[in-house]
Amino acid sequence: MIELRSPAEIEQMRPAGRFVAEVVTALKAKADVGVNLLELDELAHAMIRDRGAESCYIDYHPSFGAMPFGKVLCTSVNDAVLHGLPHDYVLADGDLLSVDFACAVDGWVSDSAYSMVVGTARQEDLDLIETTSRALDAGIAQARAGNRLGDISAAIGEVARGAGLGVNTQFGGHGVGRTMHGDPHVPNDGRAGRGLRLRPGLVIAIEPWFLHTTDEIFTDPDGWTIRAQDGSRGAHMEHTVAITMDEAIVLTDRGDRAAA
Repeated sequence: MIELRSPAEIEQMRPAGRFVAEVVTALKAKADVGVNLLELDELAHAMIRDRGAESCYIDYHPSFGAMPFGKVLCTSVNDAVLHGLPHDYVLADGDLLSVDFACAVDGWVSDSAYSMVVGTARQEDLDLIETTSRALDAGIAQARAGNRLGDISAAIGEVARGAGLGVNTQFGGHGVGRTMHGDPHVPNDGRAGRGLRLRPGLVIAIEPWFLHTTDEIFTDPDGWTIRAQDGSRGAHMEHTVAITMDEAIVLTDRGDRAAA
């Protein structure tokens, strides 16, 4: 069921968005060569406890998950691109790291993801991250009342195809509110002018993710981590946004987005 939020409810969602942005920013600063993925999860967990927030991940057990997730953060490295289960792994020079974090503050959820390279970066990884970031911005630019859901999806897909990338639509964006995943599903490719009419009060997570040379994926034996079928690297970007008659309100804005 698709739910629309009142202006007052969107205001109530802002603290969750700010907190998720703060955690992602702290994780970006912490991630470096020699840092263990479990240290990143511990940092996020400590921030959740200090804020009195509630993790959306630790007990999360959807149909595609082998077991409850058990951690508060997704950490996907190199050919892992989504749902990376934090484990005893020390980041190495040149690793491409994606972090995905969602939690609830006062009963309202926000969700955000970010990709970065630790240490010495390959230009192709920087290009992939930049393309994924542009796709996110393109999707957000179409997220306004009167447009269609397909306008968001088409804008994301156009950026990907323009960079020579394939698009997997199995996992994408989603509604956000009292729970982390709700209707509607927001694919990362589609046809402009088609689909759900966007209305003020709709709150969605827009999250493009791309792989260098494939759109085929598989799930690790851990039952969660999603990897590229051909071993190529991936990038993932996400913001939670509220639809208005004008520009979308980016609830998880970290202050580092390019000007529209």
